[in-house]
Amino acid sequence: MAGRRRSLQTLTQLLYRSPSTSIPLTRSVTYMPRPGDGAPRVVTLIPGDGIGPLVTGAVEQVMEAMHAPVSFEKYDVHGDMSVVPKEVIDSIRRNKICLKGGLKTPVGGGVSSLNVQLRKELDLFASLVHCFNLKGLPTRHENVDIVVIRENTEGEYAGLEHEVVPGVVESLKVITKFCSERIAKYAFEYAYLNNRKKVTAVHKANIMKLADGLFLESCREVAKKYPGIQFDEIIVDNCCMQLVSKPEQFDVMVTPNLYGNLVANTAAGIAGGNGVMPGGNVGQDHAIFEQGASAGNVGKQKMVDRKTANPVALLLSSSMMLRHLHFPSFADRLETAVKRVIEEGKYRTKDLGGTNTTQEVVDAVIAVIQD
Repeated sequence: MAGRRRSLQTLTQLLYRSPSTSIPLTRSVTYMPRPGDGAPRVVTLIPGDGIGPLVTGAVEQVMEAMHAPVSFEKYDVHGDMSVVPKEVIDSIRRNKICLKGGLKTPVGGGVSSLNVQLRKELDLFASLVHCFNLKGLPTRHENVDIVVIRENTEGEYAGLEHEVVPGVVESLKVITKFCSERIAKYAFEYAYLNNRKKVTAVHKANIMKLADGLFLESCREVAKKYPGIQFDEIIVDNCCMQLVSKPEQFDVMVTPNLYGNLVANTAAGIAGGNGVMPGGNVGQDHAIFEQGASAGNVGKQKMVDRKTANPVALLLSSSMMLRHLHFPSFADRLETAVKRVIEEGKYRTKDLGGTNTTQEVVDAVIAVIQD
């Protein structure tokens, strides 16, 4: 009973924050790309762990070669730290924008994920991963062009866990109407602004009738306000089967937190792997851009030693960042150069069937930019 009381107290604190906390009670929705004045911008840079410094270094080189109107404020952060240093949070709050390499998340042991800390601290409520076929890169399926929009701040990632008695752990999944409606609005607005035709809500409301039921009902209510966009809903297990058998049926997908992580990584694997899929985490005032699919390659020491990490995903994420900062011409130049290098097929890292190093791929991209 004491454990249940602690759970209820923690849940109450989560749901009913006072206005003095870092996340206000009333928050509006923002969408990507975000309008700007086109002035040069300072970007917080977190190289991260493992291959992170390699791929963020690639972005720095390309930005310099393009003479892009951005400069970097670099901070040394690692996944085994207990918390994100205050000066890093302050930098992101000041600059409004961050580019990040992967951070290792310790498995077990009670150490929390710094990735999750950043999302919660900055209220980066929307994760966006774009999974699409790249010309010249053979995959099992063609015509894949899926945008996975994932609620980023609650669900199973609320982190409300405790051991009731030895050998019995209770973990709470938190779903709120506010966050469900907010992510649904983001998904439909994204679809509208980007000329997308369909939004699919992914859920498990047949089993979690209250939690996922609330998420699904919120999506249905928002869908009514966008009659020009087709709305569909699918149970998450069927969704996984449909993704690997007929992924071209999906357009924009909106999901609760955990399902979105699984769906985005599955879609990325279908479209070419985590080395080429861009992504971003966006809130009302701040955004962090990083590799879209799970950075499972972050800790591969061989890639670090041989300097063979694939920089494509973070380069494409940087293109998203430039578009977000209202630098569309630079974003287009970078995206076009990366796609051209992939299509020509002369310079590819091992994960794409090639033998080139990170630097060789970067040099090829810069050569196209400067051509």
